[in-house]
Amino acid sequence: MAKQDKKEKKPHSPKPPQGKTRRMSRIIERAMDSAKEKKTPRGANSANSGVAPELPPVNAQHKIQGIIFGALTLFLLVSLLTYYNEETPTLSEQGAAQNIAGVVGAMIASVLLKFFGVVAYIFPLLTLLVSIDRFQPTPRATSYGNLAGVSLGILCLCGLFSLPTLGAATEYSPGGFLGAALASLLLSYLKIFGSITVLITGLIIAGFLLNIHFLRHLLIPEKSEIPIFEEQPTTSARVPEILTPQSSQPQEKKELPLPAKRKSLPNLFRKKLTESESEPEQETPVSGQKFVYQLPPPSLLDSPPAEKQHAGTKQSLLTNSKVLEEKLADFGIEGQVVGVMPGPVITRYEVQPAPGVKVSRIVNLSDDLALGLKAESIRIVAPVPGKDVVGIEVPNKTRETVYLRDLIETNTFANHPSKLVLAVGKDIGGHPYFADLAKMPHLLIAGATGSGKSVCLNSLICSILFHSTPEEVRFIMVDPKMLELGVYDTIPHLLIPVVKDPQLASNALGWATEEMTRRYGILAQKGVRNIAQYNEAIRDGQKSKEAGAKAETPLPYIVIIVDELADLMMVASGVEKPITRLAQMARAVGIHLILATQRPSVDVITGVIKANFPARMSFRVSSKVDSRTILDANGAELLLGDGDMLFLLPGTSFLRRLHGAFLTEKEIKRLTTYLKKMGKPNYDQTVLNFHAEGEAAEEDDAELYKKAAYVVVKNGEASISLLRRSFRIGHSKAARLIDLMERDGLISPFKGSRPRDILVTTAQLDERFRTGQE
Repeated sequence: MAKQDKKEKKPHSPKPPQGKTRRMSRIIERAMDSAKEKKTPRGANSANSGVAPELPPVNAQHKIQGIIFGALTLFLLVSLLTYYNEETPTLSEQGAAQNIAGVVGAMIASVLLKFFGVVAYIFPLLTLLVSIDRFQPTPRATSYGNLAGVSLGILCLCGLFSLPTLGAATEYSPGGFLGAALASLLLSYLKIFGSITVLITGLIIAGFLLNIHFLRHLLIPEKSEIPIFEEQPTTSARVPEILTPQSSQPQEKKELPLPAKRKSLPNLFRKKLTESESEPEQETPVSGQKFVYQLPPPSLLDSPPAEKQHAGTKQSLLTNSKVLEEKLADFGIEGQVVGVMPGPVITRYEVQPAPGVKVSRIVNLSDDLALGLKAESIRIVAPVPGKDVVGIEVPNKTRETVYLRDLIETNTFANHPSKLVLAVGKDIGGHPYFADLAKMPHLLIAGATGSGKSVCLNSLICSILFHSTPEEVRFIMVDPKMLELGVYDTIPHLLIPVVKDPQLASNALGWATEEMTRRYGILAQKGVRNIAQYNEAIRDGQKSKEAGAKAETPLPYIVIIVDELADLMMVASGVEKPITRLAQMARAVGIHLILATQRPSVDVITGVIKANFPARMSFRVSSKVDSRTILDANGAELLLGDGDMLFLLPGTSFLRRLHGAFLTEKEIKRLTTYLKKMGKPNYDQTVLNFHAEGEAAEEDDAELYKKAAYVVVKNGEASISLLRRSFRIGHSKAARLIDLMERDGLISPFKGSRPRDILVTTAQLDERFRTGQE
């Protein structure tokens, strides 16, 4: 019979909780002692013989526990409700605490509130539930599932309460130390949306771990499970009751094929995608042939790493704030840090100076504050626009890289109405920043070598490529250095191949001015004011066009990019005039310029160019003079490099500090490879043939040279001022004519303060020109 008892126990022993299992083992031992006297199965009699002597002591013990937990509930509740934040009692302070529960109650409340925050008030509720459970015939509150559910629920609640105030300059977090630590950890990996999702999911899991049967058990007491356990072998009707908790498992197994079906869906879509991607390879359109264009997916770019660097912990920010106030006090400046704005690269501390303190005194302390805070450089914004504070921007010890994929995957970028949206980077608070080139309408970029200027230029180009089709935006790229923009050659967005010859660049800019004039004529015929209105009118006409009507197509935007303006102006000095004309007039017809240079000197960024480029972007430069040249203000010399920039918004004098998006050469190569597979570029032959007009201009220059030579020989004077007065030409053109005369032996070389000698007569000059014509 003992073997039978063991067999009866085996399939059911894992079900009861641990405390009840020990009680059941004692009942089974007593049943085995009276086995000789029982003729019926031991299960039924053992139930009757074992329950009667065992239940009374257990119930009495549980009642005592319930009373203890009830008293503990009242004690905790009073301690928490009457706790004062100012008191930090110890056991040695007799009667010092104002808490009704005394020093011990104040100490317990202090620990709970500081560690768990407002979630500490859930502990009296938990002890109350345990107290109620102890008065039940079969308590369940001490199971491992319930303990795990309670722990997980408390942890997630602490994190949720700490999320809204994380980073604020407050002494305590609503979720306590535990919630602040958890929220900081989650935000560093998942940001705010992912953190909230994880914490709410944890609460749901905690609810399942707590087991709904436990809460129902408190309201509707069930029968003792011991008779059920003992009567199961003899009464088949009780089997479904015991197996009820396991009845959901076969249902879950029936649903197992569903994930397999879900796995098969991506395979089908992936197959279709590969087929669609293989079409451009099989039928690559030739130049000038139309093709179906699909915008490149963001997956062509590298995914940002999961682990991101942050400005620091709350304690480090508070420490820096105190050090900042102390350093200001050392120089006799009273001020208080009233706000902290941590970001991916820098942290801005907003200092409110005391009444009577001049802002200029704080500005002059940038080097001293950098020394006190052990920072590379500090930039002071005095005052912060719209606030009565001074912003002190301190570099973070560990900086976060801003990735282009983070920007183009945002809804703001995807739904931006402009075809010329630029994913610039992130501001000092870590928020994505986008700009519209159509509203600037031109952009001037400057920065020293290695400051991130070229990377930013590539990110601006790629952001347009990710957002616009070749029918909407066309590019003219000028690369005098022959290194940076060659990767974009033969993409379908190009209007002409990447220009590397400075003379061809001058011709391309000259064609752009002619195209600007042509487009103004088209807009005037249509009776519209800008290219956006014209394209909208064309689309409306296409929807309701009459039979036999002349087909009209929308005009694409044209973006002209010059990678190194200084090299271009050094070799082809004639580019300044078309650049100036385009900057002044090309906005309305959809032609926009992006000029970049690493030498922002006054001979490159002339006053005429700077006046027509209200939007300017500066990376780190070598001196304050260069900063004032590009931005009309100091500050660019204090930047950190690697994409750290100051952006001058058009129409304002406010400098916005941004951190440019990072883009690798491999990512650019993947993007251009995708674009080249979509189709070949449809080059505009008029741009390529514009050099014929350049030859005509050379013929005009030859005629001007002859006239200038006769003027010099007849007047006996070879000077630039003479040619400028005689022919009303610029200084550079007159100087070039003098150099040509020196090369041809008409005049002597430069002699310093003495005038040049005239080496030929009028007759000799006639003979030379006659011989040259033959």
